[in-house]
Amino acid sequence: MDIPLVDAVAAVRDELLAAAAQGVDQEIQFAVGPVEMEFQVELRADVKAKGGFRLWAVSAETEAGVSRGRTHRVAFTLTPKSASGADLLISGPLGAEDGPGDTSRHVPH
Repeated sequence: MDIPLVDAVAAVRDELLAAAAQGVDQEIQFAVGPVEMEFQVELRADVKAKGGFRLWAVSAETEAGVSRGRTHRVAFTLTPKSASGADLLISGPLGAEDGPGDTSRHVPH
């Protein structure tokens, strides 16, 4: 499944905004740090795009069927900010334990 790169970035933004909205009015807040994203992309002609080309994030299956010369690796870091330019905050409930809590079921001993 190919996804326009703009839609992939928008999906990450939407998820961060949803997380922030769920934490409204909570007393503990977390600032969102840099978000690193990496994609295999294919540059394709697009008559609707202003410059005539668009980047599409491609799946591993798609990449296998496409010449390596036509796919490229793109990596970038985004630093989410609120509309006012402040750090984006995601909140959690007051009284949460310090640290990750009980990880005995998650980490082999």
